[in-house]
Amino acid sequence: MSARRRRGAGGDPDTENGSDKEVDVDDRFGDLDLRNDSDIPEVPPSTDSTPEILKRALSGVSARWKNWWIRGILTLLMILLFFFIIYLGSFMLMFLVLSIQVKCFHEIITIGYRVYHSYDLPWFRTLSWYFLLCVNYFFYGETVADYFATFVQRREQLQFLIRYHRFISFALYLTGFCMFVLSLVKRQYRLQFYMFAWTHVTLLITVTQSHLVIQNLFEGMIWFLVPISSVICNDITAYIFGFFFGRTPLIKLSPKKTWEGFIGGFFSTVVFGFIFSYLLAQHEYFVCPVEYNSETNRFVTECEPSELFQIQKYSVPPLLKTVLGWETVNMYPFQMHSIALSTFASLIGPFGGFFASGFKRAFKIKDFADTIPGHGGIMDRFDCQYLMATFVHVYITSFIRGPNPSKLLKQLLVLQPEQQLNVYKTLKSHLIEKGILQPSTKG
Repeated sequence: MSARRRRGAGGDPDTENGSDKEVDVDDRFGDLDLRNDSDIPEVPPSTDSTPEILKRALSGVSARWKNWWIRGILTLLMILLFFFIIYLGSFMLMFLVLSIQVKCFHEIITIGYRVYHSYDLPWFRTLSWYFLLCVNYFFYGETVADYFATFVQRREQLQFLIRYHRFISFALYLTGFCMFVLSLVKRQYRLQFYMFAWTHVTLLITVTQSHLVIQNLFEGMIWFLVPISSVICNDITAYIFGFFFGRTPLIKLSPKKTWEGFIGGFFSTVVFGFIFSYLLAQHEYFVCPVEYNSETNRFVTECEPSELFQIQKYSVPPLLKTVLGWETVNMYPFQMHSIALSTFASLIGPFGGFFASGFKRAFKIKDFADTIPGHGGIMDRFDCQYLMATFVHVYITSFIRGPNPSKLLKQLLVLQPEQQLNVYKTLKSHLIEKGILQPSTKG
């Protein structure tokens, strides 16, 4: 007998009855912790969003090849759209990342809402979107403070928002937290906390990773394009190798995934990343850090390329020397890094897809949504990209990024005049001690 029942047995019939009802409700919701996957409420199946013109054109084709053609045509269209957005510039790429983030959040939250819709949780959807707004305000505010310092310095209203940005962000989140506590209903405590955790894990998966994607973009468009393109290449080539040669199942979570597709995708992605990096490294537009020019109010990608993007001569390893017949080879140092990026994209990146497959199986759904015919939802296409974004950010901060004079200068310009003067005196003294500057002869 539970402690709550023992307390209710003290004498008051009303108290006892109320306690019994509460125990029954808690036990019923407590079963959520123990029930099997077969007991999870089913999500309504998604509808077929394939355009009618494609349905008619492929009406006489078998289901296997019909799916092949639909996926192929839509993949080609998405790649062309992606190239067009690259042509439009950095700002449109950032807007694309934000749009994908919001759509992925919507798809995951919608699944939770559909699964537990019958319980009529108060304020669940409203609070979920409110927390999305709060977290985006925090992360994008940090980005503005880091990369738009000179722009902010000219506007007093923005100076206030940036100065107290973290306090404002915390106050906004605290408001949502209090709203959640006030929305708690006696008979739905456990389930409401489930959905509170659901929302926060979704925010961690979508918003945090999209923020890292944009941080990578500011390091140079090549750090954005090569990782993303490597994941796309691995998806496509693994599907092709698996479709034509797949015989050996890879993992139970994804029965259609095969070892043939996995291995074929790996080698294809490494070769693609190496060649694609060579093509991009030749152009300043792709290798220069993305910076905001406050005079023209535009993003610019103009710089003297670093050594990472300058042709170097390398000695060929003895084993390959006998095969290729070359003593040395000329290549960009970034191409060596592209091998690490491509390897992660093809060996570890797919585990993001396996994770998503396990999630979908847990809730008995085939796809996150039916946004893209033949592919499912946006989240179905970008489940591997989120792991990739984190890896690239960690890789850059660990092995690539050094002190950034441009960013440091922007921070100095925001300081008060007396603070700037102190920095100048300290730097001058340091340079004199190093012998770089001569001490002043003025007494």
